[in-house]
Amino acid sequence: MRTRRDTPDRPPIPGWLRFVLASDRAGSAWYVGLGFFFAPAVAVVSPWPALATVLWVAIAVAGLWLGLLGLAMATGLAVVLRSGAEIPEDYWRSIFDYALTEPRTTPCSRPASA
Repeated sequence: MRTRRDTPDRPPIPGWLRFVLASDRAGSAWYVGLGFFFAPAVAVVSPWPALATVLWVAIAVAGLWLGLLGLAMATGLAVVLRSGAEIPEDYWRSIFDYALTEPRTTPCSRPASA
């Protein structure tokens, strides 16, 4: 019986790693972006301690979620590294939405000092 690890054309990258990497990227962007609005929001709701507590709990839960995603990401990358495989550049580009480009076959003719 052939397992996923035995197939030569597919690297042994866990299927859930793509979800974790994409979620961590998006979640971190939202966390940093909303962080700029968090301090003013807490200042506005400071007369109501219950509402301020709700805001602090929300930011703490979001931070905990990002921490768990970080642990899952480290675990997934460790699994890949332990298997001796290398994650191809196409995989990273697909997560970060970079367009796939054709590899340059000829060196650039422009001098390095230009």
